[in-house]
Amino acid sequence: MFKILAKLNKWLLPSFTKQQLDLSKASKWQMALIGWKYYVTSRALEE
Repeated sequence: MFKILAKLNKWLLPSFTKQQLDLSKASKWQMALIGWKYYVTSRALEE
């Protein structure tokens, strides 16, 4: 399930790495999105 969710995240959600986002200047929604992507990716790698 998490592997499918990780692929959807990659297609649908923005990549902050490509935008060179500075984490110290990220807004709360950007930090929440980064946390969500990290959670899903780490769970997908465990499967």
